[in-house]
Amino acid sequence: MMRLARPSRRGFLKIGSLGVGGLSLSELLRDEAKAGIVSSTKSVILIYLVGGPPHQDMFDLKPSAPAEIRGPWRPIPTNVPGIEIGEAFPMMARMMDKFTIIRSLVGNQADHDAVQVFNGHDPRKPQPGGSWPQFGSVVAKLQKPVDPAVPSFVSLCYPCTHPPYNEPGPGFLGTAFSPYRPIDPGRKELGVRDVTIDRLSNRKQLMKQMDEVRRFADRDGTTHAMDSFNAQAFSLLTSSKVADALDLSKEDPRIVARYGTGDPKIFMDENGAPRVPQSLLMARRLVEAGVRVVTLNYSKWDWHGGENNSIFKREKEDFPALDQCLSSLVEDLHMRGLSDSCSVVVMGEFGRTPKINGQVGRDHWPQVNLAVLAGGGMKTGQVIGATDRIAGEAISRPVTFGEIYATLYRNLGIDLATTSVNDIEGRPQYLVEQHAQPIQELI
Repeated sequence: MMRLARPSRRGFLKIGSLGVGGLSLSELLRDEAKAGIVSSTKSVILIYLVGGPPHQDMFDLKPSAPAEIRGPWRPIPTNVPGIEIGEAFPMMARMMDKFTIIRSLVGNQADHDAVQVFNGHDPRKPQPGGSWPQFGSVVAKLQKPVDPAVPSFVSLCYPCTHPPYNEPGPGFLGTAFSPYRPIDPGRKELGVRDVTIDRLSNRKQLMKQMDEVRRFADRDGTTHAMDSFNAQAFSLLTSSKVADALDLSKEDPRIVARYGTGDPKIFMDENGAPRVPQSLLMARRLVEAGVRVVTLNYSKWDWHGGENNSIFKREKEDFPALDQCLSSLVEDLHMRGLSDSCSVVVMGEFGRTPKINGQVGRDHWPQVNLAVLAGGGMKTGQVIGATDRIAGEAISRPVTFGEIYATLYRNLGIDLATTSVNDIEGRPQYLVEQHAQPIQELI
């Protein structure tokens, strides 16, 4: 193992300036302090199904539709009378009382673009200069960290080679409110050399490096020379809390097995995200450490079909893995007393065509989409909205991305009626689209 070289005083002082989204941590902390932001202990885990999930094969099956519509899957009953979901999700079915399914998510765009999933704003509508910030950036702007050594917003999203699949960023709020990215291979934000997600699992190696930095600070007395913001930045960089949360060797092996594991080096269809169930476990551990918003991307769901890659072949691979890790996450939140404080939302950018195409796939379908929610003190054990006989159009209770985000802000204790953020021209901007209100069925 390569030893961490003893830093010079000048090099040590630079530790507090290691960049997060291009801005030093000390500057980020200073900007947050100026914002007059409030504190709470609420949190959100956002799970992005990259590429658009097939709603009619998952949670809105149509067994009476023609064969070219319904596909091979059949509905099964759940522990909530009257609610049925796809047979590939038996674990969720047994705890449906802890989930809410939205079957009527409308206002989707036709092309791949993760922006709507991450901020709730329709990208086809006019937007302020600098673009809308994503949800986690807004929360980081408005609410102080629970712990100075833990960032408010952490992204576990793997960088996709197809740019529209990636998070949109902090927009007009600026890089001070970019997410902390511990698994981005292009960044070194933990402040130690060559740290990847694999090396974070080597607890001894990581802590040895961190301890050397701390010991140098104590001997040299350099921490006393820093201003309070640099000291906070140093605390964040050298704190073990984030590293602990990402180190699954610290977790009970039986719990890790319950979630399942995947290879983070295998990007689905090359340009999607990896299928990594353990990301959901890391998200839960980060929330327990004090992170307010955790985002993650999971696998790739853009299944148009093709030789040896039919949609139903891929569904047989992805559906059981999602069933296992999502059920484990929600069960964990309830067992650990986090079901009222931590909201979970699962969604993609659009649904899939009702009719199976000639390549045995389903194409983009912006007319209707799905979302799954849990936790956050919300009323669960229900289905919101309905689609027609082929799952092609919403026929009751249409829901928008703006309403979902209004609900998440409410769950965090943020008052939409009185809260705004200023754009780059200093104009106040409301957090959600006009007229979007929290989903009353969930309150």
